[in-house]
Amino acid sequence: MAPLTQEKVRLIQEVLREEQLEGWLLYNFRGSNLFATRILAIPSHIMQTRRYFYFIPAQGAPRKLVHNIEQLNLDSLPGDKTIYASWQSLEEGLRKILAGTKRVAMEYSPRNAIPYVSNVDAGTIELVRGTGVDVVSSANLVQRFEACWDDEQAKDNFETAKHLREIVDRTFGFIRQRITSNAPVTEYDVQQYMLSEFRKRGIKTESDPNCSVNANSANPHYEPTKEIHGPLKKGDFVLLDLWAKKDQPRSVYADIAWTGYVGEKVPEEYTKIFEIVKGGRDAALSYVQQSFKAGREICGYQVDDAARNYITAKGYGEYFVHRTGHSIGEEIHGNGANMDNLETRDERMIIPQTSFSIEPGIYLPGKYGVRSEIDVYISKSREVIVTGLPMQEEVIPILK
Repeated sequence: MAPLTQEKVRLIQEVLREEQLEGWLLYNFRGSNLFATRILAIPSHIMQTRRYFYFIPAQGAPRKLVHNIEQLNLDSLPGDKTIYASWQSLEEGLRKILAGTKRVAMEYSPRNAIPYVSNVDAGTIELVRGTGVDVVSSANLVQRFEACWDDEQAKDNFETAKHLREIVDRTFGFIRQRITSNAPVTEYDVQQYMLSEFRKRGIKTESDPNCSVNANSANPHYEPTKEIHGPLKKGDFVLLDLWAKKDQPRSVYADIAWTGYVGEKVPEEYTKIFEIVKGGRDAALSYVQQSFKAGREICGYQVDDAARNYITAKGYGEYFVHRTGHSIGEEIHGNGANMDNLETRDERMIIPQTSFSIEPGIYLPGKYGVRSEIDVYISKSREVIVTGLPMQEEVIPILK
């Protein structure tokens, strides 16, 4: 990423005023704050062994606080500089750069409710509050600069989602060909087939895709390996989960999951559970669509509620053991709002130019697990776009 420019500072200040914040205090110590590292983008060759603060006020020039032996470290960034050496001068310098400020945002989450944001330690928060300044969470602020896609990223994502959707169909075809020709096939073989399709299409992944069969599909994060995997045979239930992005800088991920049955007709027990999962998926999607159409601001936890309430009403809430979805970006789990009111209560707003998954699941231990995953992108004009269409509407009878 390019170092912070005066133009980007002005953009941050506009957002600060929209959020009614007096400033954003970025703190880092040896790379402890991912967001400060990425947003400030200090040249990588610079040694960083001491604490620094970079304060962007809603009005006026930024202010820096750097250690004496690393006093040149933030010179690539706009703003005035204060130098400290002792712990006493650090505290004095902090009071100086925050003078006249009563409330700032930092990478902090009350009660660690959103751990993805909590990059500043409790002691540093105490130190800042000791200057008489209140600290609030930068959670919504961060995603404006970490989770939003530009037009080129969105275009790349739509193409990647199309690839993944095609790979699902081809993978079910691969399984069908191996089974009908009586050739042995394993979860690992299927995984490697999907990876071969990735390479053909110029897409890549940070971790290998998943094929899980029967009881393995009841483990949401199961992943076959060369050494540990199960066979596929007639009568098996199969879950595919695959995620990838273009093999080029700044590309963003797509992520989908589909289920199939190695037979010509899907047994009723699988169909029943899939219909409940699909109902939860569609309830969450409908909630997002209706909310944006009506101009209502919504948070990640509310989308989770929509899916979870549906599945719970059908009697399977205890088997839906993970959040409804996650933010998607340059990493498969991005830095925007998650669709979560289970593992965390994600009160971050869902904002335009961000993407997230909707992927409810029901996992029956020792038997099988059903998950249906789609990706949603909110455009600049607040249009709710499902990528990688069509969505799955039934368990696929692989041998039909």
